[in-house]
Order: sequence, then structure tokens, then C-alpha cells
Amino acid sequence: MSETILCGLIGTGIGASLTPIMHEEEGRAQSLPYVYRILDLDVMGLAPSDIGELLTYAKRFGFRGLNITHPCKQLVIEHLDELSPDAAKLGAVNTVLFDGGKAIGHNTDWSGFGRNFDTGLPGAKLDRVVQLGAGGAGAAVAYAALTRGARVLTLVDSSLARAQELARTLAVQFPTQSVVAKHTDDLADALAGADGLIHATPMGMAAHPGMAFSPDLLRPDLWVAEIVYRPLETELLRQARLIGAPTLSGGGMTVFQAVDAFRIFTGIEPDSDRMLAHMTALVQGEQAAVAR
Repeated sequence: MSETILCGLIGTGIGASLTPIMHEEEGRAQSLPYVYRILDLDVMGLAPSDIGELLTYAKRFGFRGLNITHPCKQLVIEHLDELSPDAAKLGAVNTVLFDGGKAIGHNTDWSGFGRNFDTGLPGAKLDRVVQLGAGGAGAAVAYAALTRGARVLTLVDSSLARAQELARTLAVQFPTQSVVAKHTDDLADALAGADGLIHATPMGMAAHPGMAFSPDLLRPDLWVAEIVYRPLETELLRQARLIGAPTLSGGGMTVFQAVDAFRIFTGIEPDSDRMLAHMTALVQGEQAAVAR
């Protein structure tokens, strides 16, 4: 393959994203002429509503594909020609492929979390699962949990209306499973009988240190899955590990969604173990630099 594969990431405040580095490093390992660029709306002085214009220019300039992040995952949909079945169900797109003159939307957030869960928490009990956070990546993560067989999924959010809206949408798609919405005030009651917790809020990120709730609510028999990956060990995961609870970091979700996007863009299967090792080294390097 001699023609350059040009891809990119659209969003706001994405200058520090590790996605370009992960994609280009795997491209080099595959001996591909692979170039991945950041298209930060803030830097370009564009508004999220300009996403359609950006897609048009990307298509004209020969981009093979784009990853889409906050705040454009829903806004981009009206500018696409086709949606994959999962993207249509989720109402969110994080990957766009330009192929045959068409812009085709995919969602690899849900598959990224699902594969990370399968790999990192094999055999985890899924009778009763609580997800804290129903916004942002919440829909994709909840969708993944239900596809994995969560019998009762309780969505807990500081906005009860937001949790209820997502619960209604998912209940239609998974009629044989139960999706319940609760306010964060009811988190303790929800966790009391749960098998596992999925954390899908920004708490724990470098810019939002700490935990979203008291560690007293954790139990050794309650598995904990995180979507935050910078740092790889959030305060939530640290507290869960201290009491011996099974844990899953958000690093795998980030890598596996990139794995799926790379495959969509190139038609080539990437080495997920290599990409995971590379991402882990990058994040650990950042943490070491901060510690110094």
C-alpha cells in the first residue's frame, strides 16, 4: 500500500490526545504510510456546529477517516450518508469512514469497552450492574454492558432526567433485560445488591481528582470497571484494589476503540497487544514526568 492513509481526530481541547500517537505507531509497525492529524475546533476557531463543513473539507483533502469526540458525536450524524447498525442504535458516532464517495458513521466506544471487559473481567457476574454516569460515553458503555448480558442495569446520574432518557432508549433495544434510572442520592442503595459497578463520569481524571462517592460503598465482591485512563489507576480503582475487589482500568477501552477504528480505516487487523503496551508506556511516562 503506497498511497498515504490520512486520518484525523475532531473535537475540542484535544491537543494532548494519545490517539494520534497510537495510530501512527501502529501504522509504522504495519509498514503503512499512515498519517493521523488533530483537528481541534478550539485551535481552528470553529464551533461544534461547523462539523459538517469540516467533514466536507476532510473528504475533499483525501482523508480516509476521522475519529469524532466531544462535543460532536451526535452533531456529526446529520452530515453522514450511512450509519452502522450499532451507531444508529446508540445515536452517536466516534468513527467516520470515507469510502466510495460516502461518509459512513461507526461507533467503536461500545465495542472498545466490551472487549476490554471481556479481556479484563472474564466471567464477571452480571445479574445486577450499576453504572454511575449516563452522559458522554455513558450510552456506549451501557449498551456494551447489556450486550454482555447484564440482567438488570441501573443507571445512576446527578441528572435523573438524563438517566431516565437513556434508560428508556436502551429498554426498547433490550426488551428482555431491565434498565432502571436512579439519582446519585440513591447510589448506596443501588450498590448494596449489585454484582459490579461501571464508573462513567469524569471523576478520577487528572483534572478531576478524587472519587465520585465514598469508598465505604465498595466491597470485595463488587467488581469495578473504569473508563478513565489518565491516570491508569484512578482513586476509585486504588480504593477497590485495597480491599481486594476485582478491577478494570479504562486503558483497554481506549486502546480497543482505537484498534477497531484502525481496522475500519485501513482494512488491516492491528496488533492489540502491541497497541495496549504502547499506550500503557505513554501514560506511565506522563505520570512519571508529573511525579518528577
